[in-house]
Amino acid sequence: MIFKDFRPRLKGDKKIAYDNLNTDERRILVIGDIHAPFELKGYLEFCQETYSKYLCNQVIYIGDIIDNHYTSYHETSSDAMGGLDELEYAIKAVKRWSDAFPVADVLIGNHDRMVMRKAQTSDIPSAWIKSYNEVLGTNWNWTERVVYDNVQYVHGEGGTASTKSKNDMMSTVQGHIHTQCYTMWSVGRNFKVFGTQVGCGVDGTSYAAAYAKNFKKQAIGCGVILGGHTAINCLMEL
Repeated sequence: MIFKDFRPRLKGDKKIAYDNLNTDERRILVIGDIHAPFELKGYLEFCQETYSKYLCNQVIYIGDIIDNHYTSYHETSSDAMGGLDELEYAIKAVKRWSDAFPVADVLIGNHDRMVMRKAQTSDIPSAWIKSYNEVLGTNWNWTERVVYDNVQYVHGEGGTASTKSKNDMMSTVQGHIHTQCYTMWSVGRNFKVFGTQVGCGVDGTSYAAAYAKNFKKQAIGCGVILGGHTAINCLMEL
């Protein structure tokens, strides 16, 4: 299979990638949880640079594109924006990401589906709910799970990547856990698989992240998967 490169060009003293580069290997940039509009300033540019640095030709968002703080089942901040304001800011933030990476798979995270959960709680049929693309103005492939080169990509609500990779005996890449960024290999007599946590791109100082203020520091990063055989964790310099 031939992949046509659509990497963003980098300006200034950054390396500028060649146009129309073809490769017979899938090189996937995996973007961590963004939680728009509460993503960390500079995280988008970091992901663009990582995409170019590793000559990527495909993008996967690992989930929680939007935060939906106002719909949380947990206690929300008394200083928080109203639902409409937060959504409008989120749409503007997501547009920057969709402009940078217009073709992508998006794993549906627990925060992404929050409105649908509220609708179910209120007995509202799903037919009344707009799609993610309609609301956010994107043209992405929103899905629960994808597999490329025998590597599965999930949001990760069921536990850690290392545990899931061993349970499924399948290399696994996931997000969800904001404080972890690693790749761990498990090797048996007849198999070897890796579990990769890609980190996140969340601004830990925002009120939306206040629930984790006493936890470990956010692991700001993304991942790169080369041909299904190599997993690379990329941590952003802060």
